[in-house]
Amino acid sequence: MTISTLTITRPDDWHLHLRDGEALEAVVGHSARQFARAIVMPNLKPPVTTTEQALAYRERILAALRKGGAQASSFTPLMTLYLTDNTDPEEILRARDSGAVHAVKLYPAGATTNSDAGVTDLLGRCARVLETMEKVGMPLLAHGEVTDPAIDVFDREKVFIDRVMMPLRRAFPALKVVFEHITTADAAQYVRDAEGPIAATITPQHLLYNRNALFQGGMRPHWYCLPVLKRETHRQALVEVATSGNPRFFLGTDSAPHARGLKEHACGCAGCFTGLHAMALYATAFEAAGKLDALEAFASFHGPDFYGLPRNTGTLRLEREAFSIPDELPFGQQTIVPLAGGETLPWRVST
Repeated sequence: MTISTLTITRPDDWHLHLRDGEALEAVVGHSARQFARAIVMPNLKPPVTTTEQALAYRERILAALRKGGAQASSFTPLMTLYLTDNTDPEEILRARDSGAVHAVKLYPAGATTNSDAGVTDLLGRCARVLETMEKVGMPLLAHGEVTDPAIDVFDREKVFIDRVMMPLRRAFPALKVVFEHITTADAAQYVRDAEGPIAATITPQHLLYNRNALFQGGMRPHWYCLPVLKRETHRQALVEVATSGNPRFFLGTDSAPHARGLKEHACGCAGCFTGLHAMALYATAFEAAGKLDALEAFASFHGPDFYGLPRNTGTLRLEREAFSIPDELPFGQQTIVPLAGGETLPWRVST
């Protein structure tokens, strides 16, 4: 029997980019309509490196929600700090004591958008910080790619496991680690089988598309993200673990808004904007795998359980009704193109 509606516990987004200023005001409402909470990425310009900056950013997010007519209580931004070579262990204690900062983000220097201030030598420069994080239970969120120019872009995640992740977890076995937006069978297998407190987020684009999507009918920049889409065998491996019920895998959209002109550009920005229709995309992916019944745990249970937060008590309803993804949306003085703009999904979030 075909399911016409699906009601799940209100989900959370454990990896979200909201930007700032007009861009923030343009996109935050889309996430708030679907998710109760979101881990907000700190890669602004300048990056969010202190608790004071994180709390100020949190207030700007809540103000943007109120400006858009949303109840501030309907969405809770969970803040993060941007790890640098110079992060002070005392900052981790301030972050923990704030009650509003829930993780620290590792960007290898130069790995992705606004990562130039990222870490150059994780164990060499950040050992004292990592030791403090391990002691207080502060998770490390890892953008899992090496930036060695000698490594093929499609292999950077796999090499990261050997060069960074495994030495990190040998040195700090009790450190809670989230392997962010995994894209390969190698990462899926590593997270599934590794010992200790480790988990991974998976985006909708990596569940629905392989790297062919970048080139169908010409270069399609709105499918370009980092880590980049991979081969079909990797997509299948991600679908398998996401729908398996394994609590180490949970939802993280990595929704990353960029103005249309910066995507359709000679040096286009990396990032897919899925904040508008993330849950419809996930529902489409899980249904294609014959695992709609596994969506609630992936979207609503595994994330809070790993972070040690309570599960949400509200619900979200999805309806089997054609949803035409807009070609573009307002984005401050510019426009933004949602992932798969102009296409139709079989699910929509009920209003």
